[in-house]
Amino acid sequence: MKYTIYLIILTMGLSNFQVEAQELKPIYASNPFLNSYKTPFYVPPFHLIKNEHYKPATQEGILIQRREIDGIANNKNIPTFDNTILALENSGDLLTKVTTVFYNINSANTNDEIQKIANEIAPLISTHSDNINLNEKLFAKVKTIWNQKDQLNLTLEQNKLLEKTYKEFVRNGANLNASDKEKLRAINNEIAVLTLKFDQNILAETNNYEYVVNKKEQLAGLPEELITAAAETAKGKGKKGKWVITLSNSSVMPFLQYCSNRQLREEIWKAYKNRCNNGNEFDNNAIAIQIANRRTEKARLLGYRTHAHYVLEESMAKTPEKVMTFLNQLWTPALEKAKVEEAQIKQMMMAEGIKDNVQPYDWRYYSEKIRIEKFDLDEQELRPYFSLEAVTNGVFMVCNKLYGLQFKELKNIPTYHDEVTAWEVMEKNGKHLGILYMDFYPRASKQGGAWMTSYKPQQKEGEKRIPPIISIVCNFSKPTADAPALFTFDEVTTYFHEFGHALHGLLSNVSYKSLAGTNVYRDFVELPSQVMENWAADPAVLKMYAKHYKTGEIIPDALIQKLENSGTFGQGFATVEYLASAFLDMGFHTSTTTITGTAEAFENESMKKIGLIPSIIPRHRANYFSHIFAGGYSAGYYSYIWSGVLDTDAFDQFKKTSLFDSEKANSFRINILEKGGTEEPMDLYKKFRGSEPSIEPLLKKRGLETP
Repeated sequence: MKYTIYLIILTMGLSNFQVEAQELKPIYASNPFLNSYKTPFYVPPFHLIKNEHYKPATQEGILIQRREIDGIANNKNIPTFDNTILALENSGDLLTKVTTVFYNINSANTNDEIQKIANEIAPLISTHSDNINLNEKLFAKVKTIWNQKDQLNLTLEQNKLLEKTYKEFVRNGANLNASDKEKLRAINNEIAVLTLKFDQNILAETNNYEYVVNKKEQLAGLPEELITAAAETAKGKGKKGKWVITLSNSSVMPFLQYCSNRQLREEIWKAYKNRCNNGNEFDNNAIAIQIANRRTEKARLLGYRTHAHYVLEESMAKTPEKVMTFLNQLWTPALEKAKVEEAQIKQMMMAEGIKDNVQPYDWRYYSEKIRIEKFDLDEQELRPYFSLEAVTNGVFMVCNKLYGLQFKELKNIPTYHDEVTAWEVMEKNGKHLGILYMDFYPRASKQGGAWMTSYKPQQKEGEKRIPPIISIVCNFSKPTADAPALFTFDEVTTYFHEFGHALHGLLSNVSYKSLAGTNVYRDFVELPSQVMENWAADPAVLKMYAKHYKTGEIIPDALIQKLENSGTFGQGFATVEYLASAFLDMGFHTSTTTITGTAEAFENESMKKIGLIPSIIPRHRANYFSHIFAGGYSAGYYSYIWSGVLDTDAFDQFKKTSLFDSEKANSFRINILEKGGTEEPMDLYKKFRGSEPSIEPLLKKRGLETP
């Protein structure tokens, strides 16, 4: 899942901004953001929104919220929860409305003009945010309420909103002196510029690369459907009669897995691992170092030892030391397992006459051959059973059996791209819960990866629940002229994963939008997503949805058994490459001194410290590690495996009774999915589970338990 924070440097004076803002009024008639949406379920009117609408609407939104903030800060009445905390929560509706759409489109369907607008409006938003967080009169009112919280008889949610509001002010510099506040503004501005550039560079570098294959025999080993997909990619790029390999995961990963041409695998792998590390205009070496150093500077200004200490204060883990202990607990058995896997690959390479050491571009290729040899399982056998339609039906079926949800595709609703589908999500009695957009295939206008996001979070007006508008965005294998989209099993689990995030947003049932859905600690947010993956792989569930796209045949028991037998296969590699990135993240963000040199050099030194074997590289190298340098996972990439402890423990409870145990499903919905960030995560988990989680189910799932 991707969260991006856009905070950029102010490029215009306040007086100039005031003049420009006053000239915006005539645009109300034509700008869809500045009028009530007249769309089904009040979704964004994508069909009416044009690029030129974003900046004026953003400026008007800033102007309106600034007036709202002034009204709160200058209110002569005694500060109360309603006239201060709730008023703050409800301010900035227009600004949120336009920027939510804009930044979602910037990630999912961008172009040069939108990226230019991003550089123009992010400075305004950055400075506006600082003006709120560093407003002394406003903070004084918030602090007054905070100091009186024990006498105010607030509800649990009110208390949590007050705590969140107060801490956000403090953590954003409200207690700093005037000089340090100016330093903080400058740091925030610089970080914002750099993070935006980092993300744009990855997209540009990925889109700029293509490897053109002129002879089909160069693609020996690739399944026919992958060859067809490469031919269609070439055709789309004006190279009919050739084959094109791109750096999108759905193209490069199958290529590395199946191509028998070792030299060509090396070529593609080097292009993939050297993204934004080529000394050109898209190089992120210096940018990554600058971001890390500015974050350290900011943390120390705010009174924290490192950026990791700052971030982890608001997490389940609480401290970098606890995170490192946890990672090291997994690293040793994972590395040992990976070394065993490497030896098996080496043995197969030797048998083929290759005396070279195992290289990173060998791993996926030989792992697949070993899987076939050891388990008689070829991943290509699985794909015909995992069409987009079959997997979608499987996701919907699991949600229906667990929570009684129903899904209805909406054809009369605007979308931002013709590949996007829209769905109404309902309770089993037909009551409307929310809207879900789904966007599955890679394109040049879309960032890589997969994520869930929101166009409108759930909240309440009085007792009335305002339903959310949620979206999941992925980069899965595309359909070809001869077949529908057929997913790898990894893509199947990613689909279930992102849908778990979507459920967290869709089933939210809280009073305040800033506490709704996925607005929880980073190392808790992956629980709803990762627990859904378990149903995707369960043998009984596979029999319910995995059907051959041509014949409708249910996936055979023998194939399911092969999949189950190979369940822990390759987990040494998978765990090590993930943990390597988690250690790299912590390395950048536990630094107490200025980092010098390049991001690549820092990465190499970090990997040397943990003893990473040369045949494996981190899943995300520093130069394209968008999770931590352009998203919300800095000092938090560990959270996927931290949540893995929670999700395997939670699913273990279902396995002990039944996969669709109604009592447990209802408890998970009420205590996890509906609660958002209204309570401490471990308290919520214990309400569902009855106790804190055990790490044993995770170790067993990954085959890392000690004998």
